[in-house]
Amino acid sequence: MSFHLNATVAAAAAHHTAEQLYANVDITQLNWLEQHWVAWYLWIGNPTIATGLMSFILHEVVYFGRCVPWIIIDAIPYFQRWKLQPDKIPTPEEQWECTKGVLFSHFTIELPAIWFFHPTAEAIGLAMHQVPFPSWKTMLIQVAAFFVFEDFFHFWAHQALHTGVLYKHIHKLHHKYSAPFGLAAEYAHPAETFILGAGTLAGPLLWCFFAGEVHIITVYIWITLRLFQAIDAHSGYDFPWSLRNILPFWSGAEHHDFHHMSFTNNYSTSFRWWDYIFGTDKKYREYRQRLADSKAALKNKSKAEQDAAERRLLEEVEAEGHRAEALVEGRVSATKTVKVQ
Repeated sequence: MSFHLNATVAAAAAHHTAEQLYANVDITQLNWLEQHWVAWYLWIGNPTIATGLMSFILHEVVYFGRCVPWIIIDAIPYFQRWKLQPDKIPTPEEQWECTKGVLFSHFTIELPAIWFFHPTAEAIGLAMHQVPFPSWKTMLIQVAAFFVFEDFFHFWAHQALHTGVLYKHIHKLHHKYSAPFGLAAEYAHPAETFILGAGTLAGPLLWCFFAGEVHIITVYIWITLRLFQAIDAHSGYDFPWSLRNILPFWSGAEHHDFHHMSFTNNYSTSFRWWDYIFGTDKKYREYRQRLADSKAALKNKSKAEQDAAERRLLEEVEAEGHRAEALVEGRVSATKTVKVQ
């Protein structure tokens, strides 16, 4: 490793910009990851290109890498017992169509945004190529703050996207799947990708602007965890070991799946508290209570009867969701449908 790194440094020395990056850094005092971080920037030579490439590759690898297990799970009937809408398994055709839409969004919206993130963030003071990295304690505190900020931002922005023209012309695309699956996490209109993505990046930028000392490695950890959260929330599965069964305030798929099924309620991403505080989970909690009451009343009945009762309840909630969607789009008048929150 030492020989390889020294060779990389020597080769990069001819590039004035690369030489300046680590002129006063003692490579031998860095850990393994930090040394490879240095090697990457020296190898590319241009810090803007190095950061842009690394950021985009990380996003694609994490996003599709996290989707693969859910694609496999969807193909194995054994796991359907934990499927929140068991009669709606995505077909290969649906998954491929979704993948094409996601890739289009990634290359037309996210790639330019990622590429221009470097000069914007660097101007604010966010550390990019610098080593050593911050302590784990510092990164943990910042990532937790980013989660809280993004969840709050998303809660309000998501509700705005459910109003009139914003829904009809932007957010409706994301609601194409009333039973979401992992790949659909970023299946959205380019404008929605930009709007909601702003909440993901604004946290690190605001922290850096007001408090300083944010490193892009912390942002990478945050983005990775945020992608895991978004994909898992759209997976359509609620396992006994799912995080929401460990942390009661975590949203998870069980919380977000209802949003896609009913169109209303549950606008937050990671946490449940804003929906609870503002009452935008009322229908969700009523549904969970009705489901629990139904299971209790039919506990001595056959599984087929229990499944049929749950299916009827799912269909009823989805029908209410269609009416709510029609109301927002102006396809029906408020006097012809139920009042929704």
